[in-house]
Amino acid sequence: MGCTPNASHSPVFLLLGFSRARISPNLLFLLFLAIYLATIMGNVTLVLLISRDSRLHSPMYYLLRGLSVTDMGLSTVTLPQLLAHLVSNYPAIPAARCLAQFFFFYAFGVTDTLVISVMALDRYVAICDPLHYHSVMNRRLCARLLALSWMVSIVHTMLHVGLLLPLYWAGDAKGSVNLPHFFCDHRPLLRASCSDIHSNELAIFLEGGFLMLGPCALIVLSYVRIGATILRLPSAAGRHRAVSTCGSHLTMVGFLYGTIIWVYFQPSSQNSQEQDMVASVMYTAITPLANPFVYSLRNKDVKSALHRLLGWGKVISLPKSHFG
Repeated sequence: MGCTPNASHSPVFLLLGFSRARISPNLLFLLFLAIYLATIMGNVTLVLLISRDSRLHSPMYYLLRGLSVTDMGLSTVTLPQLLAHLVSNYPAIPAARCLAQFFFFYAFGVTDTLVISVMALDRYVAICDPLHYHSVMNRRLCARLLALSWMVSIVHTMLHVGLLLPLYWAGDAKGSVNLPHFFCDHRPLLRASCSDIHSNELAIFLEGGFLMLGPCALIVLSYVRIGATILRLPSAAGRHRAVSTCGSHLTMVGFLYGTIIWVYFQPSSQNSQEQDMVASVMYTAITPLANPFVYSLRNKDVKSALHRLLGWGKVISLPKSHFG
């Protein structure tokens, strides 16, 4: 597709993802407001519990706290703007702010996937080598793995932002470009561009694919070893306890990676814009909402910590932290 003379590097984008929704904007506003508030409340509560209660000062909860922070960032990058646009007759976003949203969305989103893969490594050490768990997965290593996740995510994001900067978008008479999405995501921006986007798509499949394949391989290999270890446990109670510690993590792995692969790693002709947007809602709104509840509701340690924080449980002395 060629560019017209009025094509620009910096148009105004109109985010029209929910403009044709059958549900009224007011109802959508209330729905996404409830999702956003519940997401922030759930993740803030989890962060406070892990920070305040020394019984939760173990590597697994340290990583879970990092995941909660990235989940709050991921939701905050997209949902407040969506709420503002649902009550606006002109859901516009300038190009500079659009690229800024793209940068932070990608940075938080990629970090989220990397932290989840690090959590798989944590479960592998905990189940397959429990005697050395606290010496291997110590606080210093966890901090380094979280920092590495952020560094890889930022470099990855800067690459894709750099590939977007040379592109042109052909707008209407007012210079506006319609995006059938609710935030500045990769696929809608590329579809709307009139420039050659082959290098962008190649980067998504090669560099982005490698970035997805590495964590996926780590998760798969970790759980293959975990499964083999669980099958060798002598007691049914031990096997059930080991499976229960991994069930929540596996649920969110399938949910998050499944939707990301659906949106970004299918050929454009294979999935519609509506399907992309539904999948995007799942990993930008539902996954950050579900994470604190999925990881907490079946976790006795977290529920006990919440009871102590609210004063429902008997006050007893706290043991020394597991972190060295």
